[in-house]
Amino acid sequence: MELNVLFHKEKNKLKVIIEGEVDTFTAPKLRDQLDTIEINPHVFIELELSQVVYMDSTGLGVIVAIYKKVTRQNGNLKLVGLSNRLKRLFAITGLSELMNIEADVKVV
Repeated sequence: MELNVLFHKEKNKLKVIIEGEVDTFTAPKLRDQLDTIEINPHVFIELELSQVVYMDSTGLGVIVAIYKKVTRQNGNLKLVGLSNRLKRLFAITGLSELMNIEADVKVV
């Protein structure tokens, strides 16, 4: 499967939509795309992961790397749209305790 990375910028928010599989073969492409982001404290970066159908440890490594880079440069990063499978992956690895991951909003 392919990996697509789309960027949408609105004012001070950069939404990065990631689609497809993030694995050993596609992770370098994702890393290269994320490395193009200009990080500063005034831009809020949102990684939209709702269209990610699979992620392995290499993909997690790319997400951790961008998280560290953004944190070092006093930027803001949030992960949104995680499937239950991805939420579980981030919870098992302990990353959900470190990263800003959007919680489900329940409508009553």
